Amino acid sequence: MKILIIGAGQVGFFLCERLSQEGHEVTLIDRDETHLRKAQDRLNVMGLAGNGASAEILEQADIKNTDIFIAVTNMDEVNILACLLAREYDVKTRIARVKSIEYRSHGAILSKEKLGIDLLINPDDEVADEMVKISCRSGAFDVAEFVEGKIQFLGYRIGSESPLCGMTLRELGELRGMYHFVVTAITRDETTIIPRGEDRIEDGDSIFLFAHKKDLPAIQYLLQPKAKKKKMPRVFILGGSKIGVRIATQLENQHFDVRLVDRDEQRCRKVSAKLNKTMVINVEGTDIHALIEEGINNADVFIAVTEKDETNILCALLAKQHGASRTLALISKPELLNLAPSLGIDACVSPRLSAAGAILKYVRRGGVISLATIEGSNSEVLEFEVQQSSAIIGIPLKEINFPNGAIIGVIVHGSSYEIATAGDRVVVFALPDSLSKIEKFFA
Repeated sequence: MKILIIGAGQVGFFLCERLSQEGHEVTLIDRDETHLRKAQDRLNVMGLAGNGASAEILEQADIKNTDIFIAVTNMDEVNILACLLAREYDVKTRIARVKSIEYRSHGAILSKEKLGIDLLINPDDEVADEMVKISCRSGAFDVAEFVEGKIQFLGYRIGSESPLCGMTLRELGELRGMYHFVVTAITRDETTIIPRGEDRIEDGDSIFLFAHKKDLPAIQYLLQPKAKKKKMPRVFILGGSKIGVRIATQLENQHFDVRLVDRDEQRCRKVSAKLNKTMVINVEGTDIHALIEEGINNADVFIAVTEKDETNILCALLAKQHGASRTLALISKPELLNLAPSLGIDACVSPRLSAAGAILKYVRRGGVISLATIEGSNSEVLEFEVQQSSAIIGIPLKEINFPNGAIIGVIVHGSSYEIATAGDRVVVFALPDSLSKIEKFFA
């Protein structure tokens, strides 16, 4: 496919990298020639310097023959105007990133329907929603939901004390009478594999598994038998930005004891007026003595979402050192995203990945309903709806000749998880090299 991307920032660069590796014809437009040169030097993309909201520039980029148009600059107005121009050129799929314009609320003045845009995405909202999911899944560092939340995809880090440490996948399969889940991938030393029966789970591994939502309590007990369930878990949120407020609002509704910390007194006043039950605390995130007085030593979760990666990492480590059970950090820089977990931070969330995951769903073929990206491995989890013409209809799961580098985690078909029929949902874990084969398989 021919894909035109406006904006060479972190999201734009990541999309160029992923899509060009898959063989798509990618053109990148940005005002900053330095960003363009970086992309052209490292990636197989064509760069064009200029304003992405200019019809002249878009015509130079051959917009008339473009299949997918993605505008992800840092300016909402440029992204929306560029998509409106793309609509005039009859581009089939149009996507815009927006951060400041309200478009989700009921009766919003601007909505994707009114603008004729297929996807309006706010990275801040995506990050906040992901933080909330991880906070509500004790011990997990990665969480994605499929089939309207019924199927959970979870990532766990395995320590030497884990009951799973030292077990082979075959031995783990013998526990399925009590614990219903399937391990679809293991990451070890920055390499992700799809494990087979004799592969062993080792100390330091990260495992990814599929499970039904109703089975999570039993799985949680297996993975963390010493964890105590509280009626009202306590969470500290560092940073009173839109992300912090959105997280606090959602966790209030989940019956968490929420405490939001920010050093700006004026911002604290504004945040306090927006939240119902959250305690707002006006201190520095590094003022650990003040935080201890507020109960950081009994915190179940500490979430750092300031605008600085370094502050988020430092404050998360301080909170962990002084008794917080789990720490989550917002990390924008790719080089810090892989470093933070090795320092002891339980989960890191990237705005770049959160936004890209939502966008890639519109690029994928074969009836993709939802999609999640896995940091560090470029793997993806994809949910497909089986089409009437699909070759897998009526074939038992064990007899399906599935592409190498991918595994079917779940087939949702009433109470059966073995035989696919038209309209079934299939959730698949796929390594990077198999993505195009998977799309063709379900197309």
